[in-house]
Amino acid sequence: MYQGNPDNLQALQGRRIAVGVCAGIASYKVCSVVSTLAQAGAEVTVAMTADAQRFVTPLVFQSLAGRPVLTSPWDSANPADPQHIRAAANLDLCLVAPCTMDMLARLATGRADCMVSLLVASIDRARTKVLLAPSMNETMWRQPSTQRNLATLRADGFVVLDPASGWQACRSIGPGRLPEPDQLVDALAEALREALREALREA
Repeated sequence: MYQGNPDNLQALQGRRIAVGVCAGIASYKVCSVVSTLAQAGAEVTVAMTADAQRFVTPLVFQSLAGRPVLTSPWDSANPADPQHIRAAANLDLCLVAPCTMDMLARLATGRADCMVSLLVASIDRARTKVLLAPSMNETMWRQPSTQRNLATLRADGFVVLDPASGWQACRSIGPGRLPEPDQLVDALAEALREALREALREA
């Protein structure tokens, strides 16, 4: 159950939010995020990489969100209506969590070869914020390639959430942990408020 600021839940009501789930043990935390968003009245669309489905099944997220889960670009019932284009065009916000080292590299180099990267590539980030919540082993986090990709993504307009530090499932201790579900929900609410402030400044 969400233990944060109730005002954040109100900010999420009626919002259309995509959650991209990548492969990682931390994906279990995202179940709580999706549940909280749905209970707050948000319309949640979950997209998953093929490997993410080895950790949590699409049926779990479908049950929590109350909506079909995007798992393949080939599943659209109507070829004239690509599901990733339709989903991306209607979003208020997107979160990729856990965002793996591999997904950071995909997004930094403009690849769109899985359902999550394809959805993100279809989002107009000038209009819709995309939040990345990196999660990986602390050695992977410190790799120069990871840090270069993070710098590129920030320069490209992505919002990168800092990972937490602590004990990891690989028995390492250090930075790279996915933030707790309530922290991710709070980050989404704040991103929506920031988008509103930006819109008002431009009006």
